[in-house]
Amino acid sequence: MPTESNSDLTKRTRKIISAFKKLFPDADCSLRHVDPLELLVATVLSAQCTDKQVNVVTQQLFKKYKTVADYAAASQATLEKEIRSTGFFRNKAKNIRASAAMILSDFGGKVPGSMDELLSLPGVARKTANLVLSKGFGIDVGIVVDTHVKRLSGRLRLTRHTDPVKIERDLVKIVPQKEWGLFSHLLIFHGRATCTARNPNCPNCAVNKLCPSAGKV
Repeated sequence: MPTESNSDLTKRTRKIISAFKKLFPDADCSLRHVDPLELLVATVLSAQCTDKQVNVVTQQLFKKYKTVADYAAASQATLEKEIRSTGFFRNKAKNIRASAAMILSDFGGKVPGSMDELLSLPGVARKTANLVLSKGFGIDVGIVVDTHVKRLSGRLRLTRHTDPVKIERDLVKIVPQKEWGLFSHLLIFHGRATCTARNPNCPNCAVNKLCPSAGKV
């Protein structure tokens, strides 16, 4: 495909979004949570783990740990055991406990609601911060870039970068700001249903005519 102008790329992106919104009207965050704290913990656990498995683990975890103080007081060994099936459990447990302690000491016991404050928490990068802000506080300052968004953004040629931060910079230029919060969920749903990592179903893809990679992956 010839190099697209920024204008053409933006138009194509909007067509893709429109198609996905019709295809996935219920697209939303798959991590079960009732407040920013639960979402923060669930998102930390979701690194290199499926949302489905995280939801299995948090079903019991959230019954036991209800406040920031509960996580701060948790035993490292006990928390590791409780989240072991999500993988990388030592680091995750360490970061959850350290973040909880920092939230208590620096933010009055409440999960902070700004990008800079969230990024100051141990183990929290832009993916986690963007999701917590969007779904926990209704604030969209960027776009969540997870493995699905990274893969599909590349296949759709919405970016030529592979670094999540650079991918996000490209996406916010072409995705309407009002769609920033929803965009990643649309791509995640499509990534699970059709544009899978190993065997993308290009012939039955709703946006194959808008995708430069259709039939070439």
